[in-house]
Amino acid sequence: MTARRIAVDYMSRVEGETALDLEIKDGTVTSAQLRIFEAPRLFEALLRGRSYAEAPDITARICGICPVAYQMSAVHAMEDALGTRVEGQLSALRRLLYCGEWIESHALHVVMLHAPDFLGFDDAIAMAGQHGTMVEAGLALKKAGNHVLRVLGGREIHPVNVRVGGFYRLPTPDELAPLADELREARTHAKTLLRWVAGFAFPAYERDYEFVALRHARDYPFNEGRITSSRGLNIPAHAFSDEFEERHVAHSTALHAVLKRRGSYLVGPLARYNLNFDRLPGEIQDLARAAGLGPVCRNPFQSIIVRAVELVYACDEALRLIAAYDMPPHPALPLTPRAGIGHGCTEAPRGLLYHRYALSADGSIANATIVPPTSQNQLSIEEDLRDVAQGALALEDERLRALCEQTIRNYDPCISCSCHFLKLSVRGR
Repeated sequence: MTARRIAVDYMSRVEGETALDLEIKDGTVTSAQLRIFEAPRLFEALLRGRSYAEAPDITARICGICPVAYQMSAVHAMEDALGTRVEGQLSALRRLLYCGEWIESHALHVVMLHAPDFLGFDDAIAMAGQHGTMVEAGLALKKAGNHVLRVLGGREIHPVNVRVGGFYRLPTPDELAPLADELREARTHAKTLLRWVAGFAFPAYERDYEFVALRHARDYPFNEGRITSSRGLNIPAHAFSDEFEERHVAHSTALHAVLKRRGSYLVGPLARYNLNFDRLPGEIQDLARAAGLGPVCRNPFQSIIVRAVELVYACDEALRLIAAYDMPPHPALPLTPRAGIGHGCTEAPRGLLYHRYALSADGSIANATIVPPTSQNQLSIEEDLRDVAQGALALEDERLRALCEQTIRNYDPCISCSCHFLKLSVRGR
């Protein structure tokens, strides 16, 4: 019997703390684990007893890269519980804020975290020696996205201007005007990055994933839509727990989310793109085709192209929303606390993010459930690892290890977001 082990004790260029363990026996990959060892965050327990109004600010602290996603899912779920729906310009401002987050998050991933894998560099600093223009373009995009968060959210990290029912303060048209100038330049950078990543060499690997993403009646999804899949799922957010469940696995402090009847599925840019290509404007569709994509893409390594397509789209959509902005008369809708259960789903940069809250009559949170994108993708990541490694066993250990790390980084996993599990045993004397 021949045995081989590929391990990475601490993954680089991902957010959070995780490891990779691959076991190979007699030419067969017998085990592929994304071993998440970061300490549990316990945000769901932390929310219990707090006011519904505190949820956006508390959940924003789950992630410094995608705080808006947590705020948006929280406010939608709370408004569902309170029987309120935010529409019109307040809803448009939320979409604009989400554009800012997609821009800064996708730019960070595409240039600083993922591109070095394709070009043979250990990190973006080393890559900048030969691709400095692209690194500068990525940083300019990151800055533009952060600027949107600062103007609408009050600050770039963990914004503080979002509230259930709307915002604490509305931006004026004069405050949005400089954003438009910066976003026009950002759009040029995004198109340059799209052409650049389209020229990378991609492993010839595809899987028949079950893609899961929101789908809206008109728009490419950010805040709203029904939960759909490539195998016929089409449900509202409140039916999430009917179709999905979280399971504990021994090697991870993050729960694994699965479809109850079919197992693994994939969320994120690849899923959004495949389920909503027809919701992209014609010009963006043309850019995607010019970059080598069709309406369907099943190669996870090409997700970097899809993210670059979404970067261009987010810049365009932000410019459209700014041009159409008509300052509402009030920053938020009036709300009355009541007992209820609310559900909310939005599309974080990394994919579908689900929140559920049970409120008591005074508006305090009795119970909270948060299912992050990386929790939903963990099983799919491990299946990719097994398949990719099985087809590349002829590589020497160092190259196989690098390919496995790249396979994980296809997903842009946010490890800190995913850590919720903690088993506590208390024994009395």
